[in-house]
Amino acid sequence: MNSSILFIATLVIVGLLVLVLVIYLILIIIALRKAGNQLQVLAGGLQKIVADSSPLAGKLGTINSALNSLHGGLSSVDNHLITIAKVLKLV
Repeated sequence: MNSSILFIATLVIVGLLVLVLVIYLILIIIALRKAGNQLQVLAGGLQKIVADSSPLAGKLGTINSALNSLHGGLSSVDNHLITIAKVLKLV
């Protein structure tokens, strides 16, 4: 009788352990599917960004050269302002 009680208790414990593992695996599957859906949405958004920004490729050279000339002009103004500040002993 003692061994039959131990056998039943062992079966119950093993059954509970298997049940807990199945529940955790199901929860993991659900979480992975949700993450997969979010990744599909993210990939779609990134593809839209690539498509929307592709026309800029031809204009970046023009923008860059305009910014370089603006940088030169602003550097010149900065140097003049530093000279004026030194004359007025502000620096």
